[in-house]
Amino acid sequence: MKQANAVRLVGTKDMSREQWLAVRNQGIGSSDAAAAIGLSPYKSPLELWHEKTGRIQVPDLSEKEAVFWGSTLEPVIANVYQERTGQKVRRVNAVLQHPEVAFMLANLDRAVGSDGILEIKTAGHHSVSSWDETVPEAYQCQVLHQLAVTGKAWADVAVLIAGQDFRIYRIERDNAKIADLIEQESRFWELVQRDTPPPSDGSESSAQALSWMYPRDSGQTVDFSEHAELNQMFHTLLDLKQKRRQLEFMEETHRQTLQSAMGNASSAVFLGGKVSWKTTKDSTCVDTKRLVADHPDLAAQYTSTTPGQRRFLLQVEKQANPAT
Repeated sequence: MKQANAVRLVGTKDMSREQWLAVRNQGIGSSDAAAAIGLSPYKSPLELWHEKTGRIQVPDLSEKEAVFWGSTLEPVIANVYQERTGQKVRRVNAVLQHPEVAFMLANLDRAVGSDGILEIKTAGHHSVSSWDETVPEAYQCQVLHQLAVTGKAWADVAVLIAGQDFRIYRIERDNAKIADLIEQESRFWELVQRDTPPPSDGSESSAQALSWMYPRDSGQTVDFSEHAELNQMFHTLLDLKQKRRQLEFMEETHRQTLQSAMGNASSAVFLGGKVSWKTTKDSTCVDTKRLVADHPDLAAQYTSTTPGQRRFLLQVEKQANPAT
């Protein structure tokens, strides 16, 4: 099923980084889709919101090894796909826009014939299990977004895992899933337009985004004692913290018991697994206390200031002793 109107072109892949960022911030790209609806393992909706509202710059990942090899191997994987499937592929040198939902943008790795898309991935050996049965959920979301924008009928995801395991997965167009995706992305984009942050989700990405929003405390105290929902959350957090301490204590006790049983052994084998307890290589470091004491002027030349960070501490009021 194709779109009623022709897909629009809003840029090319040959744009400068500044031009690309300007186009990217006009909407949600296919690589943003999973983060926008909370399915990305790497980026939270809150961090994406910071990017889309211009509060932070999109990081330049071009020099990262994984990104470099992904870009370098993309034409190789495309050629292998073409040879093994007999399907002709072509590069799409354009940023595409949904004909009716203007905020939905997409870059395609390759187009296949008149009705297909080829999405190309590389993955490390640690990712094998996530590709065992199907395409990881975040990438499925990315492909559904591309199918929504282009109106194409299907997409193949070609992935090279650990440099030697080549796989192809077919994802058919599902209009019900696409409609749900558009609805969820629309809710996120509305938050961007209203300049209203999405809720945090407990991820490291979300925690980082909160530190960008509120880097310094004001010294003031807010009173939530009459706020039922926040009071409940506070006491739930206290309970969870106590349970975590108990679990950490049990974990450490079991660890020490096994270490005691192993003695000087480097590893131990159990039914269904093993434990290693090996000595790491010696390391060297600068004795800063001695340096400051013996050569204070020299140490001062190499002193830097690390910005302070806000600490979140839970405190429980002490109960007054009952009258006797």
